[in-house]
Amino acid sequence: MRAVITGAFGYSGRYIARRLLDAGHAVITLTNSLKRDNPFGGQVQAFPFNFDQPERLRESLREMDVLINTYFVRFEHRLFTHSVSVWRTTLIQGAYLS
Repeated sequence: MRAVITGAFGYSGRYIARRLLDAGHAVITLTNSLKRDNPFGGQVQAFPFNFDQPERLRESLREMDVLINTYFVRFEHRLFTHSVSVWRTTLIQGAYLS
């Protein structure tokens, strides 16, 4: 199985990614933190979210069997609100399904 996890280098995504890798599945991640240390070395390739470039977002999801979306907003921030989070989640899901 080929899985894409949003935020595989973060709190929830990290544990999901580890379980999938241990089970022998291929994993990629979509992230806002491309410069964050990759705890999986070369096992998990990171791609930017590309919310402003839907074609690139769609391309990074091509040939994935499953989308595990851990993208969320814990608290309101001047750049990230709950409404923006819902909109971006819709973009991710739409790109995955197209």
